[in-house]
Amino acid sequence: MISTLTLVQAAADASQAYGEFPVIGGRGAVWIAAQLHLMFAAFVLGVPMFAVITELIGIVGKDTKFDKLSKEFTRLLVFAYSATALWGGVLLFFVSTLYPSFWRHMADIFHLSMWLYAGLFFIESFTLYLYYYGWDRWNEGRAKWGHWGLGLLLNVWGTIVMVIANGWLTYMMSPPEGTTVAEGLPEGVGLWNAIANATWMPLNIHRMIANAVFGGAIVAAYAAYRFLAAKTDEERAHYDWMGYVGTFIAISTFIVLPFAGYWLGREIYEYNQQMGITMMGGFMSWLWIVQAILIGVLFLAANYYLWTGMGRIPGAERFMPYTKWMLLVLIISWIVWATPNTMIASRDEFAAMGGNRHPFLGVLGLMSGKNTAVNFMILTTFLSFLMYRRANKIPTVTWAKTGTMVQTAMFGLSASAVLIIGIWGYFVPTIVRIGLSVYQVLAVLSCIIGVTVIDIFMGRGAGSRGEIRWGEMPDRSQYAIFVLAITFTWLMGLMGFARSGIRQHWHVWEVMRDTSDYAATPALGYAANMISICVVIFLVMVAFIFWLGGLAEAATAKPKAAPPLTPSSQPAAPAE
Repeated sequence: MISTLTLVQAAADASQAYGEFPVIGGRGAVWIAAQLHLMFAAFVLGVPMFAVITELIGIVGKDTKFDKLSKEFTRLLVFAYSATALWGGVLLFFVSTLYPSFWRHMADIFHLSMWLYAGLFFIESFTLYLYYYGWDRWNEGRAKWGHWGLGLLLNVWGTIVMVIANGWLTYMMSPPEGTTVAEGLPEGVGLWNAIANATWMPLNIHRMIANAVFGGAIVAAYAAYRFLAAKTDEERAHYDWMGYVGTFIAISTFIVLPFAGYWLGREIYEYNQQMGITMMGGFMSWLWIVQAILIGVLFLAANYYLWTGMGRIPGAERFMPYTKWMLLVLIISWIVWATPNTMIASRDEFAAMGGNRHPFLGVLGLMSGKNTAVNFMILTTFLSFLMYRRANKIPTVTWAKTGTMVQTAMFGLSASAVLIIGIWGYFVPTIVRIGLSVYQVLAVLSCIIGVTVIDIFMGRGAGSRGEIRWGEMPDRSQYAIFVLAITFTWLMGLMGFARSGIRQHWHVWEVMRDTSDYAATPALGYAANMISICVVIFLVMVAFIFWLGGLAEAATAKPKAAPPLTPSSQPAAPAE
């Protein structure tokens, strides 16, 4: 017997109409507009987070260097905000004209939140302009604290805008149970339960961290660009320091990003196991091999930048012999992390292996091996940060030696726990293995938190082995920063496809079917090409924004004072 829901769904499918777009089709047009809007939105949401933090450091520490840095961060926002609004308008136009039935469905549910979104966007814009253009006017005393409050409000408005939009996106992936479509109108769902769906909160946390990572990477790329174009040692020193701050923010937040990703993946599995299997074990499984390669590139580039930066820090030479062993750990972990569980091979190769799994490499492809590998990469990168931080310091506290021994023990215990749990995972059922990965995460996070706390107290009143020679960095170190920014951008598009693609031929999962000519999830090669096009367009626009930022700085620079007149250069007295 055909159910009423099936008949209703069939009627809704038949009534859907789709617009046409030349060459790339409607899906391609919406894809490009949505991806570029998301990339710029991530930038304008991530940068204010640490612009406010650096401004606060400057206020409390009375250090104008941090205030200048914060203002320079914000200057990029003014230009990037226009690009965000531009691509948001293009996206709205494309969705409403190319997918009118889908847009009507979403508007019927979320119209109140859409009005709130638009209103907050205006408020956020005004707050940004007041924050940037009032910088020099409100720069002392209580006025400066008021100015910092504007930056705080900017972050509040941006966060609310993000979580509203995340509600729309996650509704498409995990709509509340009981949602149906009758004559194009949604039933069984209200505004709040549509927004607060199963994957809404983990996506909020994941994107909050990812925005900070992305914003830090783009700011660091801007600093690298200005470093390479600098004409004076003072400029090179400033942009070397700015690049380090941006890279530090990007990598330190990236270290915890996989944990938020695990939470999102777990919620997807719990909501619908079919979507989880499609994402991790179906045709998208090879997408994660590409992701693994990119993550390995990120870890290697980040560590290379830190190790290169030690060359300008007095005292860092005592740590350099350890870097070759750390590099070995990173490479071995990267190989394990990127090894697939099953291979793409010919019939003869399958016969030689005795099946579609290699007798040795197939073992490395299981999640027990991969989780162990990525946690070792995280621990190694954290150790690089710790060495960088400790390089030119001489601890003066009486318990410094004991503290160092405790930190070493924490690293050893954490690494041992990760390895033992990883091996144990091969001898237990799958459901137990998945649960064990949580304990690996807890072991690494406990080490990071514990070592950091000890290091902060150990560094109080520490002596110095010499000042950091900012600006004395080889040009190749800046290309490592460019690699980080490009890889982060490409990875963002790749993971966006993974999240959206698991819906397959549904606009809204098992509620509203996609009956257009582009309903099927595209092949990975096509998706990679589309993502690459978006990345190229984004980076070209970002390069233009960098150029505009340089023009704005040149326009506001103080003119050089005229040289004093010498007796020979004084104008002659007027004739009688």
